[in-house]
Parts: sequence; C-alpha cells; structure tokens
Amino acid sequence: MQLSDPAPLRSPPLSPGMANRHVLRQPLSQAQPEARGRFAHKIPAFFVPKPQALSATQAEMELLQLRQSLAPHGNQGLDLAGFAAIAQELWQFPKFFNRPLFEKLANGMSRIGEAQIVPYWSAHLQHPEPSARAFSALKSPDSMFLTPQDLQPFVEELMQEHPGLQFLKETPEFQERYGETVIARIFYTVNVHGNGKMTLTEMLKSNLLECMHGVDAQPDINMVNDYFSYEHFYVIYCKFWELDTDHDFLISRDDLLRYMNHSLTYRIVERIFMGAPRALTSGVEDRMGYQDFIWFLLSEEEKGTPQAIDYWFLCLDMDGDGKLTPPDMVHFYTEQLHRMECMNQEIVSFEDILCQLSDMICPAKDSEITVKDIKACQMAGCFFNTLFNLNKFLAYEQRDPFLARQEAADGMTDWERFARQEYLRLTADEEEGEELLDDIDGELDYTNMYK
Repeated sequence: MQLSDPAPLRSPPLSPGMANRHVLRQPLSQAQPEARGRFAHKIPAFFVPKPQALSATQAEMELLQLRQSLAPHGNQGLDLAGFAAIAQELWQFPKFFNRPLFEKLANGMSRIGEAQIVPYWSAHLQHPEPSARAFSALKSPDSMFLTPQDLQPFVEELMQEHPGLQFLKETPEFQERYGETVIARIFYTVNVHGNGKMTLTEMLKSNLLECMHGVDAQPDINMVNDYFSYEHFYVIYCKFWELDTDHDFLISRDDLLRYMNHSLTYRIVERIFMGAPRALTSGVEDRMGYQDFIWFLLSEEEKGTPQAIDYWFLCLDMDGDGKLTPPDMVHFYTEQLHRMECMNQEIVSFEDILCQLSDMICPAKDSEITVKDIKACQMAGCFFNTLFNLNKFLAYEQRDPFLARQEAADGMTDWERFARQEYLRLTADEEEGEELLDDIDGELDYTNMYK
C-alpha cells in the first residue's frame, strides 16, 4: 500500500454513525469456558495443539462438495461471483477474502477452475481449525509467517466493500491511514513477539478470525472494537496530528512530551526514542512515525495488556538484565519527585514508594521485579504510572472509589474507555467549530459587503 503525502491540516471525516455516538459498543462476545470447577475459567491455556490435517473421510467429503460446486460451470470455470460461493459457504471465509484469494489463484486470468482450486485446497486448506485455514489463506503460499504486506489486499478489499466505510472513498488519504492503522493494531495485539512475522500459533490464540467475521456481518464498523473500529482510528490519528505541530508526519521528543498535558517524564520519553521498547520505524533519526505512535498509544492507554507490560518493562530496565531493581526505579521516580515539588503536591519518598510497589507486585524475589511478576498481578498500570506518568499517578491517588467501581463494572477495557471519551471530545470540538463557522457566515452579508 503506497501512502500518499501528508494530508493538509484537517482531521479525518466523522463516522456516519454519529447518531449512535452515545451507544456503548462492546467487543465481540467471547465463548465461555466449560465449567470444570469453580476457578476453571481463571486457568490460563498453556498448550495450543498444532492443527492436524482433515481426516481421510472429512477430506473426501469436502473434495466431493468442492467438485459439486464446480460441476455446473464445466470447463468454463468460475468468475469472482462463483468463487465467492465456495470461499464463503464451503471454506467459511469472510466476504472480503473473496477477491484477494481469487486473484491469488487466478494469476491474472478472469476465471478459474478445478485445476487451480483443488490443488490450492489440497496444499493449504486441509485444516479442521477455521483460524488455521484463514492463516493459510492470508499468508503467502511459500511462507510460514503472515506479514503486514500479506494483510494489505484483504484490508483494502474490506475498505472498498464494507458499507460502514464507503464514506472514506471521498478521502483516499484517510482511507490509506485507516488501513495502516488496522494492520498495525492487528500485529500489535496478535504478533506477541513484535517481529512483524505472525505465526500460526499466535493466530490460533487470537480472536482475529472472529473479529473478521464480526466486521463482515456488522454494517456498523464501530460495533467491533478490536482492530477495525473507525472511531478508534479517528482517535489515534487525531492524537498523532495534535502532537505533530509541523505536520511532517513525524513526532519529536518535544512533541511527545506534550502528550496529555505533559503527563510523561523526560526520562521515559528518552528511553522510547532510544528504541528501548522497540526500534523506531520512521526511517528518520530521533523521530517517531505513525506506526511507532500507534504502539506507544495502545501501550500507554492500556498498560495491563501483555504487549504494554513488555513495552514499558523494556523502557524501565536500564541495564537490560531482565529485572527491575531499586536503582532502575529510582532513576525514573526521581523526576516524578521533582515534578511533584514544582506542583506543590505532597511528596512521597522513594523508600515509601518502593515498599508500596513491592506490596503491589509481590515479586518472587525481593528487590527484583520481573516482567512475569508484573503480568501475574492486576496492578500493572498503577505500577508504571507511579514511575513515569505523573497525571495518572495523581489521579489514582485522588480517585473516587465509587467512580472506580462503576468503571470496573462497565465491561469496557481501559483503551475502549479512553477511545470513547476522546472520540466524543474530538467530535464535539469539531461540531462546535463548524457551528461557529456557520454562525459567522450567517452574520456576514456578503451581498452588501463591497457596495
């Protein structure tokens, strides 16, 4: 996907679903685990079996169904519409798989037949697990991994065909950014190794195919929070644009320090630009690009996910020994202390904070906090905010317990709650700006101005 030059100073178009702006959208429902005991749902999955090929009976039956679907078309073969019936009904793929998969098999031809379809099915789609089939369909046939480039034609087809994204065709630059954001969010969440090479095991452990089917069936793109929400893209893009004051589509250290009213300390921002959590991909020295910002924003606004914990742990681990010790933590908290003094806030000494953090995390070994320790507790966000996000740290210290219980019961993740609040704020600002311009236009009498 070739991105166009940076857009002029403006925000993406509003979603047509603004009439439903106060409806709380929830992620797709997750299947409940079988009740095998009181705490069975809390036991993490420790083994995902490698999908086996279809049994001989299943393969024979599916091949028969495939040939029955091909038979009415004879030697003429199938066009895209005919192939869509096989891809959706027999292979159970989402609609936006049809064209990219057809073009992959057709190799420039307008029709395909048994000679192209059956060998492909035999080599790549004989999996009983739907996610394994989808993984094979998405990736390049000669690769063991799924890359962002592999996903591009499928996301482009989704943007072309989904009824909730038709308005984006009028602004191709934002259409491209939306596609880039979707792919970045998918790899942020699913590709836990963060190397841009999604494995079959990672795909099987994710809800990606479920969300793809959800988007396929749901005309309102914002009803699926994971990966595809246009409202979430709108927030991500606008937050980036607010920081990028010179609009060169790059963010500097000073730009990032202004994030959310200077929430972050200079030292944590410095670690981000050093590439401690992940190497910056902008291609420009000491500059953060749009994809880098997506990783930062998702990690910052929902610090409890495994990806966010890894991100911030690497930032804090100054010596790279895989554990946070008091010298690591005091390096970052010292700046927090200085900022609290400047704001005339009550000072909490590092010794007291260290005791609180230790009680919060309960590390397996005293004075050594590992990433495993942080992932095992439910307080990752509070732990990280204490060390480098002053605004969130103070908000936590002064929180309203009643409001905290309400938020815990609303069923939304921290990211979903943040994105919802920011979307309402951003759209309200834009609507107020449009109303102000309308009022100004109404007050000016252009017909008599130059008489």
